Parts: sequence; structure tokens; C-alpha cells
Amino acid sequence: MASVAMVVSNACSPDPRVLRSAKVLANAGHDVTVHAFDRNQSFPMSEARNGFRIMRYHLGLFSYGAKLATLRGLRRFVRTVTSTLLASPPDCVYCHDADTLAIGTKIAAKTSTKLVFDMHDLHHTWALMDKPNSWLRRFAARQLERKSLSRARLADLVITSSGMKKDGMYRGFREYLEDNNIASIVVENRPYVQNNILKTAGKETWTVGYLGRVREIETFQLLVQAIESMPSKERPNLKVAGDGTALEAVHEYLLEEASRLGIHLSLSSAFETEALPELIQDVDVMFAMYPPHRGNIMQGALPVKMFDAASFGVPTLVNSGCLMGEVCEFESLGAGAKWNDVASIAECLRSLKSVIVNLDDIGRDQHAMLLEAVEAIL
Repeated sequence: MASVAMVVSNACSPDPRVLRSAKVLANAGHDVTVHAFDRNQSFPMSEARNGFRIMRYHLGLFSYGAKLATLRGLRRFVRTVTSTLLASPPDCVYCHDADTLAIGTKIAAKTSTKLVFDMHDLHHTWALMDKPNSWLRRFAARQLERKSLSRARLADLVITSSGMKKDGMYRGFREYLEDNNIASIVVENRPYVQNNILKTAGKETWTVGYLGRVREIETFQLLVQAIESMPSKERPNLKVAGDGTALEAVHEYLLEEASRLGIHLSLSSAFETEALPELIQDVDVMFAMYPPHRGNIMQGALPVKMFDAASFGVPTLVNSGCLMGEVCEFESLGAGAKWNDVASIAECLRSLKSVIVNLDDIGRDQHAMLLEAVEAIL
């Protein structure tokens, strides 16, 4: 069996996509260590979980987002992990996202280590989030894209999280890579179906949930507008759980708006994957709409929370006019609505509150494909 060093630029606390792939490889007998960057130094430096180990690097306090301080922190993380792995090279370096690829390419160039690149998003688009019209940001994004593609071509295996569906209209990340002459396999970030825990319909009250990274306030402003447009007696409760760069601003905003609208609000921060069944048990509709100008949304992103919710029978409302909306409606996982169409969003939320969805249990098949692909290069 092989030694696998996974690398991720967050604290993996949790990161379902990383934890799932690590568990798949560990269950097959491989020795897996996840090297994670704990930018806030708030989690244990070493943790055993599901047959693998998480090794978190505490290198000082660094923020998330497109900031110079973030870049300095990432450079320090890259240097430290590269040095660690060169001292004892693994059989495989498994890089999650392009901001860790520098580590993998350096290790692979100097040793016989195989390189896996797992691309979950278009990394270069994050440079545009705060100021998408800035010429300086656009220049930086182009440079990041060229560097990322150049490094990706050096990988022994490229995995990505979305691809165009048969007879579908919308492209995914696989097609983006194909346009740049990079072959990849698609492994969507799907959980296993939770047959023993399903949504209960027909309750007197209902709840809209947002469980995941809290990165921008616009998502919650739109949700509040949709809730406000409903008759007061039909308004749902609201549950938000997760951490992210906009957490403080979003909590402050929602506390004020919930009081004004007279709705019950439940707020909590970061949660572990094991806590999801308890968090989602009273959620009737998952909300997973994002500003279209945000990187990846219109280019093929598939929200993890859509699949997680469906595994518990809960439908999701997502952006229409892109791959996530197409997948959501084709698999009957919920509905899609146009961004900023408040009336449509409110109507979709109401129409989904009593719906119980059934997610096809193909997560196991996809994880088996992942294992086969990784083992083929070792």
C-alpha cells in the first residue's frame, strides 16, 4: 500500500471533499496524511480521523480572501510543507486545489513521487471576487490561471468536481480543462445516501437552512428579501451554520433582520461533518444561491450542500442558468431560480417546503472510480 500526502490550504475543519477522498484511500489500506493550513490556529495540530491523520500547520495568523497577507501565509505554508515532504517523500502527493500545486510539482520534480491534482474550483477567479472590474485584479487572475494550468499539466492524474451532463446545456470544470488540453476525470462531491434519516413533511412551521461556508453577505440579503415578500404567517424560520470570511457581518445583519421580520433565527459557526444530521433534521429547504459574478458559479460549480441536503431528503434552491441548476432540476433535487428575482425565489422556497427528494446513491460508485484512478498511477 502507498503513502499519500494530501495537501489543502484550509484547516480541514471540516472540508467534506478532502475528508471523503482521504477516507476512501485510507479504507483501501493506504497510509494517508492530510497536510492542512490552519490560518487561525484554532484547531488541534494533529488529529486522527477515520483511519487517516490530519496534520495542521500553525504558521501565524492569516486571513482568508484575496489579500496580500493571505498570499504571504500561503507562501509560508508552501515552503514549510515542501520542506517536510522532501525530508520524507511519500509515494503520492494529492493536491486539493491549485493553491497547493506548487508543493506537488516541486516534490514530483525532485523525487519519484506521483502527483494528483484535484481541482474543485477555478482558483484564479478568487482574485476577482472583491473587485471584479479592477484591471489589476484581472491581470493577477490571468497570471494565476497561466501558472495553475502550467502546473496542472505536470500532474499524473487530474480529478475535477463537475462536467457537462449528457445532452446538457452547461459546461463544467472538465470542459474548461479540456479547452486547455488537460484530461481529467469527474468525481462530484457526493455523500452516501442517509437512508435512515429523512426529512419529515407536514409540519406546522418550516425552516430554510444555509449550512456551509459564509463568504458573502449578498446571498443572505437576497434570502431576507424573499422571506420579507411572503405573507407574515407564511414566513419560514431561518437556520445558518458554518464559518467563513463574512461570518461576523452576516450574523449581525441576520440578527437585525430576523427581529424586524419576526422570524425565528438559529445561528452557529463551524461544524464537523458528524454534526450535519442533527443540524439538518429541522431544515425543510436548503438555500444555495450565490452572486453570479462570484468565481465558479456560472462556470460549473456544484454546491456540496445540495448533495448533502438531498442525502437527507431535503430539497435545495440553487442558481438557474448554469450547471448547478441543470443538475438540481434534472435529478429532482430541488429547483433553480434566477439571481435577484425575489418573487421567483420566494415562490420556489414555498413550493419546496413539503418536498422530499431522493438522491441516487452514486457516491459510492464515484468514490470507487477515484480509488481506481489513484491506484492506477501508483
